[in-house]
Amino acid sequence: MDPSTGVGGARFKKPSWKDPRLLVGVLLVLVSIAGVISVVSTADRTTQVYAAREGISVGQTVKPGDLTVVQVRLDDVESGYVTVEGGIAEGKVALQRIEKDQLVPQKSLGQADALNRKPVAIPMDESLPAQAVPGTKVDVWVAMPGAQTAFDEPQLLLPGAEIAEVLAGSGALGASKTPVVLVLVTDKQMPKLLGAKANAAKVSVVWNPTGTGQ
Repeated sequence: MDPSTGVGGARFKKPSWKDPRLLVGVLLVLVSIAGVISVVSTADRTTQVYAAREGISVGQTVKPGDLTVVQVRLDDVESGYVTVEGGIAEGKVALQRIEKDQLVPQKSLGQADALNRKPVAIPMDESLPAQAVPGTKVDVWVAMPGAQTAFDEPQLLLPGAEIAEVLAGSGALGASKTPVVLVLVTDKQMPKLLGAKANAAKVSVVWNPTGTGQ
C-alpha cells in the first residue's frame, strides 16, 4: 500500500493525447457538434421570394410595386417560384391569375404574346353572386335577335370561362351603374362572342360553381 495515498497498487496516470480512448471521445464530441450545426443550418435555409401584394389579373404587367418579399423555406420546389435573387424581367405579364399573398410561380409570368386568353367586357343586367370573384368561373349564354320574338332561345357559348375582373361600371348624374364582368376568352372562341355582340345579341353571364367547362 502506498502510505502517501492509502491506495494499493500503481497510481492513476494522467491521460495522454496519444491515448486512443481520449481521441475517440474527442472525435465523438466533434461529430456531435457538427451534427447539431448541420441540423440548425438546414432548418434555417429560407429563401426570399415574391408574393402578390394584391390579386394580379391575367394580362396585367407585373411591376415591383405589385409584389412583396417574403422569407420562406421551399427546399426542392424553390425553382418553381420567382425569387428575389432571380428577379423579374421588365415587361413580364401574368399568364394566369395570382391571388393576394400567393407566392409567384415561375410559370405564371411570361411575355404578352404567350397569352392564350384575352379579357372581354360583358355588361351585366343583374349582379353576379358574391362568390363570383376574379379567378372563379362563369358560363356565358347568348340569345340572338329573333324573327318571331325579341330573342331566340339562349345558347351556351362559353362554358366555364374564367373571370378576370368585376367592375362596378360607371354612371353620370346619379344614374344607376351597370356592372361589367371581364371574362377570359381564347382566340378560337373570340369570333363567336364578338359576332354575337356585334349583332346586338343578349349576352348573359351565369356563375358556374363547379368550375367545369373550358
